[in-house]
Amino acid sequence: MNKVNDILSLIDSYIGGSQWFVFLLLGTGIFFTIYLKFPQFRYLKHSLRIVRGKFDKEGDVGDTSHFQALTTALSGTVGTGNIAGVALAIHLGGPAALFWMLVTAAVGMTTKFVEVTLSHKYRETAADGSISGGPMYYMKNRLNMKWLAAIFAIATVLSSFGTGSLPQINSISNSLFQTFGIKHMVTGAILAALLGLVIIGGIKRIAKVTSTLVPLMAAVYFIGAIAVIGYNYQNIIPSLESIVTHLFTGSAAAGGFLGGSIAFAFNRGVNRGLFSNEAGQGSAPIAHAAARAHEPVSEGLVALLEPFIDTIVICSLTGMVLLSSGVWTEKIENKFQEADLTVLAGNYSDKNKADTEKLYHFLAGKEQLKQFTGDLTVVNGIIENQPTIIHARSVAENVRVWVNKQPYNGKIKFNNGKLVAQDGVSLTGKSLLHSAPLTTVAFTRSWFGEYGKYIVSIGLLMFAFSTAISWSYYGDRAMTYLFGVKSVVYFRLIYVVAFFFASFADTTIIWTLSGITIALMTIPNLFGILSLSKEMKSEVKLFWKEYAKRFPGEKVPK
Repeated sequence: MNKVNDILSLIDSYIGGSQWFVFLLLGTGIFFTIYLKFPQFRYLKHSLRIVRGKFDKEGDVGDTSHFQALTTALSGTVGTGNIAGVALAIHLGGPAALFWMLVTAAVGMTTKFVEVTLSHKYRETAADGSISGGPMYYMKNRLNMKWLAAIFAIATVLSSFGTGSLPQINSISNSLFQTFGIKHMVTGAILAALLGLVIIGGIKRIAKVTSTLVPLMAAVYFIGAIAVIGYNYQNIIPSLESIVTHLFTGSAAAGGFLGGSIAFAFNRGVNRGLFSNEAGQGSAPIAHAAARAHEPVSEGLVALLEPFIDTIVICSLTGMVLLSSGVWTEKIENKFQEADLTVLAGNYSDKNKADTEKLYHFLAGKEQLKQFTGDLTVVNGIIENQPTIIHARSVAENVRVWVNKQPYNGKIKFNNGKLVAQDGVSLTGKSLLHSAPLTTVAFTRSWFGEYGKYIVSIGLLMFAFSTAISWSYYGDRAMTYLFGVKSVVYFRLIYVVAFFFASFADTTIIWTLSGITIALMTIPNLFGILSLSKEMKSEVKLFWKEYAKRFPGEKVPK
């Protein structure tokens, strides 16, 4: 299994994990932003009016309202990335990474506007009377590239498991086990049953559930975040200042944080921002295609709100929680993850400036430091003659070795800085945290105290479960395109069963596969919308002409 994962990781490094892929995504958004004259700013107030039903017309065809389509698409994008992704970006790049996330979201608003408009225009009615749409339909009906549409649809089915189902329930079950002690299999069984009840009703039931769940989960998370930021009110201005000042200087070493460069902050912020709101991936257009609308641009304007809500609002809240609470530079007692663990052959201190610079350059890949190979003796859980241990990009302190929760006695083996696995042996100590555990700790630094961690667990439960619901719909529309409506029932059955098993299985390989399938969705979609840029511009002009006729007293953007 490890060999398969290594091969997939190598493939992903050349596709989704590469710099050219990030620049393709960002470049497409910048192109359309300029080409369409900054629609994310000029059209925003009209988007809000349309989502409230202002542009609706009697006889509009579709399965959902504008608001339901928006919440369904939002439930697919607002997920673990908003809790864990922001924490990882700041952990790697410092406060400036949050700035680049916001810039990326602003650009992504235009990409989302374009992809949804074109997909809505070329949607079809399936054999069972339901609406079926998405990038595969404009690829087939407008570009006449059925082979490209098939690649996109297959990648969507795989992504429905790799993005929307398996990793989500795995995150939920781990969180509930750590917080409440609920067994993974129990969580999986209950939520798989609920998932089945929701998705068996198709888009209409999904839309009803998400239109209730999304506002609720946003409200819970908002209250918790404001409680943290308000409790640490004295750090609000310094936190905002750090986002701007670190943008031009990079982040200096502070506490356990060993520093972050300008380039790394840009890279991490753009990367997390793009994958947080899924702009350009082509997933959201599948949900929006079902909306009741006679004019495709009107639904594109509704979709324009998604990156704004997902990244500019929710991710900003998470970022301010992490910065104002100060936990992003704080070493906290935790169980070490092997993937984040490196042992160096020598002793370095993060209290020494010269050592800190060496360690920072080592972590940035700019300097080689010799890594430890050999055995270390452990007596009553304490490592004798302990060299420097790096965990989560920080110098670990108070390191202890355990076997089945008891202090370990004996030897532990390392090969080129990495721990050679031994049954039941684990390491703990104080180091930086990242991803969801970092956000969880940050939420305890408020008036809620230790109860704050429950907000993260509940938020993660709702975010991740709603993502699984929405992605089931994306997958069944892709199956409808590939094999017809009769294939959907089999897809839903497999989707629910896999959801259950993933609650207690290792999903590392699924996350890796997800990176590849996301790229295989995104690249054809970006190629398609760029090919139809002139058509997009003409669609926008036609929309504003109709808008001016229906609302003659209103000022219309030129």
